[in-house]
Amino acid sequence: MAVGQNQRNRKNDPMVSKTGKAKLGPLTVTQLNKLLESSTKPKEKAKIQRALNKRPPVAAPTATAAAA
Repeated sequence: MAVGQNQRNRKNDPMVSKTGKAKLGPLTVTQLNKLLESSTKPKEKAKIQRALNKRPPVAAPTATAAAA
């Protein structure tokens, strides 16, 4: 198990898994969109797109609802 050999030196980060990959679960839709735009690897893009598809679409606030 070569992955966890630096446990004494490594700080825990709740946004990173044990292997060092980013966790997509707690990110918001806007954060995922920003990550999708900045990503270059097709495998990462597909992973982010799947995470976006699992979430309900963000409803834009309408002017009539804001005025009421």
